[in-house]
Amino acid sequence: MTVPNGTRRGGAPNRGSAGGGAAGRGVAGGGAASGGAGTPEVPRPRKGPARPPARQAARPRKGSGDSARPRGGSPWTPWLYLLPALVVLGGLLIYPIYQLGLISFLEYTQAQVSGGEPTTFQGFGNYTALFSDPQFWQVLLATVLFAAACVVTTLAVGCALAVLLSRVRALPRLALMLAALGAWATPAVTGSTVWVFLFDPDHGPVNRLLGLGDFSWTYGRYSAFALVLFEVVWCSFPFVMVTVYAGVKAIPGEVLEAAALDGASQWRIWRSVTAPMLRPILVVVTIQSIIWDFKVFTQIYVMTGGGGIAGQNLVLNVYAYQKAFASSQYSLGSAVGVVMLLILLAVTLVYLRLLRRQGEEL
Repeated sequence: MTVPNGTRRGGAPNRGSAGGGAAGRGVAGGGAASGGAGTPEVPRPRKGPARPPARQAARPRKGSGDSARPRGGSPWTPWLYLLPALVVLGGLLIYPIYQLGLISFLEYTQAQVSGGEPTTFQGFGNYTALFSDPQFWQVLLATVLFAAACVVTTLAVGCALAVLLSRVRALPRLALMLAALGAWATPAVTGSTVWVFLFDPDHGPVNRLLGLGDFSWTYGRYSAFALVLFEVVWCSFPFVMVTVYAGVKAIPGEVLEAAALDGASQWRIWRSVTAPMLRPILVVVTIQSIIWDFKVFTQIYVMTGGGGIAGQNLVLNVYAYQKAFASSQYSLGSAVGVVMLLILLAVTLVYLRLLRRQGEEL
């Protein structure tokens, strides 16, 4: 007589198989239950083939470079594209600067230009003669103060008109833009001549409107500098206005509306909201204004007749011109040019360094 699996002859079920064949199979797979209690052992993990290790990230091939560079491209490929621009910049900037520095270390006067005397190396002799001249330090101080006044006034006028452009209607905005671009496009010689006529003591309309009679603006030192400052600001503010206006239009309107709803005045909105968001743009226009206003030449030379009475309105550019061409001391004029270049580079680098310390991204 066949006995069913998991039962005895008397029909009593086997203790180790309580709960069905599943438990019995679990016991058979993992070993018999200890003491016959009927509780199956926890099955041990099966020994199988080891899992393959996780695949490592594929390493970039040697010489593959960034994704922006074509696969298999040479590292010199970007420089080949930049080569035409670098050649032009080298011809227009690097070579003249090299010649300027070279002449500043030589004795180079009219005698050397005409070939009557040989050119000799002077080392720092030209710089020593320049720094020992008291007039140089007076001109340098006047140039720094005049350029600072021009930069501050230009930025103030340009930023104020940029904010005004963002608030007026289309027709006044168009008229103001055309007038500003007309001033910007006017050549410096033409603009300076027009301003001299406007402030002429005999025929100028400004003195008549102000009731100044025959007052000469170019006779006094400070009045002449003020007249030149007006002209410099007049032809410089359009660049600041257009650039800052583009930045103002890029600011989300919700930000300005939120500041206005919080009760902030227009000056407070500009100082706390608009100006910080426009800081990268203001950096650019400030550096450009410093460079342009520090090397002003045409306006001073035309409006003050070459530097004013007894050189009272000289700036470094006009001073260098007089040394080089009026006195035929080309080496001294070159030394003044090198000093101006170094001053502008130092001012620009210091300004950028201060902004970097404040965490600004340029």
